[in-house]
This record gives sequence, C-alpha cells and structure tokens, in this order.
Amino acid sequence: MQQVILFGTDGCHLCEMALELLREAQNLIPLSVKEVDIANDDALVERYGVRIPVVMRDGRELNWPFNHGALMEFLTSAPEQVHTQ
Repeated sequence: MQQVILFGTDGCHLCEMALELLREAQNLIPLSVKEVDIANDDALVERYGVRIPVVMRDGRELNWPFNHGALMEFLTSAPEQVHTQ
C-alpha cells in the first residue's frame, strides 16, 4: 500500500476537494492518506502556504489544481529514476 501526504489546513475548501479526490482514488488503488495541517508548523506554512493543497508521494509533489485523471496518473506513475555514474 502506498502512502501519500496531503498538505492543507482546516477550512480550506480546495483541500476538502483534494481529499475527496484522494478518497475516490482509494476505491481504485491501495492508498493510505495522511493529512498534515500546515497551520501547526511555521516551516510548512512558509513552504506550502500559497500552494495548498499539495499531495506528496515518494518525495514528489502534485500541486493544486488537479483533477481525478491527473491525480491517478501521479499516483500510478513510477518515480523518476535517479541516474548515477
């Protein structure tokens, strides 16, 4: 089961929409969603304050706006390979 983090805050209607899209995705793929309220951490507010909601998976981020199709592509695509020499 893959885990994703949803960065958002209470009272954010866009965050609620993103959470609903994640719940729909859970019906299709094994997915654990951890919600993180950025309001409780100054560093998170600085990083995500104007971009929430943000979904993070394997160190990659999907910024709003996104729809069901874009979210599913993000959740099912393989992380980019890091090439070393």
